[in-house]
Amino acid sequence: MQKLLTQPYKGTRDFLPDEMSVRTQLFEALLQRAEQGEVLLLTNALVMAELVWILESFYKLPKTEVEEKVLAVLNTPGLEVVDGELVLQVVVWYVEKNVDFMDADNATWMSRQGLQTACTFDQKHVARFEGITVVVPSVAGAQEE
Repeated sequence: MQKLLTQPYKGTRDFLPDEMSVRTQLFEALLQRAEQGEVLLLTNALVMAELVWILESFYKLPKTEVEEKVLAVLNTPGLEVVDGELVLQVVVWYVEKNVDFMDADNATWMSRQGLQTACTFDQKHVARFEGITVVVPSVAGAQEE
């Protein structure tokens, strides 16, 4: 079976809002080949983050709809997301904690590494994760602008 790296494409089936174009039709045909076992499509967590960004910024979808689309990708026959279990936890926390996708990604990574302290200026979002203590960077005598 041939393995192909794939990236999200605006307009694909369950992943993004309907947009019938030649590219959409070509990608749909590729997905059908994957479902039939002719090819295995591979992608990764960074591409999933890009998909989330497209859904949020271009399509203006709310987090719950973004979650549905990410889950559709994770459950597509013939399409494998490397570290898909990590992406699943990320998207759950993204909605549940009402944080940015990358904040949820960082918290998931920290949790899997056994890390409990985050040095960040983003107290608001990172503090929403149980088991993570936020430390704000500071230098003696320095003032924040």
